[in-house]
Amino acid sequence: MRKTVLAVSLSLLACSYPALAGDTKKGKQVFTEEAQPSCTVCHTLSDAGSSGTIGPDLDEMKPSREQVINAVTGGVGIMPAFNESLSSEQIEALADYIVEVAGATR
Repeated sequence: MRKTVLAVSLSLLACSYPALAGDTKKGKQVFTEEAQPSCTVCHTLSDAGSSGTIGPDLDEMKPSREQVINAVTGGVGIMPAFNESLSSEQIEALADYIVEVAGATR
């Protein structure tokens, strides 16, 4: 009975908080491969091995999850919006990855 309750509790928790830190592998894949153009072209992020200089250095900026989601979804400055080319799950995974590896606070 305890195992069932625990499994249900964990399932509910996962549904309540989609794309949390467990998706950092997926987020890295979005950052380096799936987003077109790749985030690596414009942004520096040590974990991704990128050293772009067009956009902000994400290691220094340490954007919040909300900042990343807003920027990727709607674009900012010369950065295009990716809301039509990336799913919300991809954008959330990307945000979680950047927050995790840049050392930002959620």
